[in-house]
Amino acid sequence: MSKLQAKVAVVTGASKGIGAAIAKALAAEGAAVVVNYASSKAGADAVVAAIGKGGGKAIAVQGNVATQAGAKAIVDAAVTQFGRLDIVVNNSGVYEFSPIEAITPEHFHRHFDTNVLGLLLVTQAASKHLGEGGSIINVSSVVTQIHPANSAVYTATKGAVDAITGVLAHELGPRRIRVNSINPGMVETEGAHTAGFIGSEFAQQVVTETPLGRLGQPDDIADVAVFLASNDSRWMTGEKLVASGGVR
Repeated sequence: MSKLQAKVAVVTGASKGIGAAIAKALAAEGAAVVVNYASSKAGADAVVAAIGKGGGKAIAVQGNVATQAGAKAIVDAAVTQFGRLDIVVNNSGVYEFSPIEAITPEHFHRHFDTNVLGLLLVTQAASKHLGEGGSIINVSSVVTQIHPANSAVYTATKGAVDAITGVLAHELGPRRIRVNSINPGMVETEGAHTAGFIGSEFAQQVVTETPLGRLGQPDDIADVAVFLASNDSRWMTGEKLVASGGVR
């Protein structure tokens, strides 16, 4: 039997990149998946179509995680369409590196509203529906360990994600709901290409410093998410799993 048979998952920010790979991987293991997107309906529809082609079940749901109404609507869609909720992957995020002299209030709030407040609001909405065995997976980053230059705001948001993961593991543990995070290294995604990271000197330096000698791929992270969503990780909560090819 598939590891996630009869489970229902919400994956935020799942129209591309890591989120899309996680949504497809969860579906391949039997979960019905809500593919959330903020603006790229075409991307989310493509993920849903790929899941359907593989025999899985998924729906695309638009919603801004940084608003209470948006977060609730995403979660409600899972319960309305599939009747339950078992897995939440808080993947929605933005990143833009900026030196200290260029940081603005807008830059700060854009990152914290999506990366931190969005995670809290989705988890708040989902916690009403999750039962024993539920799994919340927060997508953080290895930047909380390696502290790259020009990433003060982004790294601060992911430091908050790590802290929240530990707090919620304690808070939701008595209900037998597990909360863990995945902390990827640099992953080759559409967003990383758009941001100019792929092919840059920074990316080359990362590869040089990576013991496994390459950048990550979305599937590398998706397989870790399947592990954390499944009963294979039943005795793990509050953990930060670094998936970076060895970068520390």
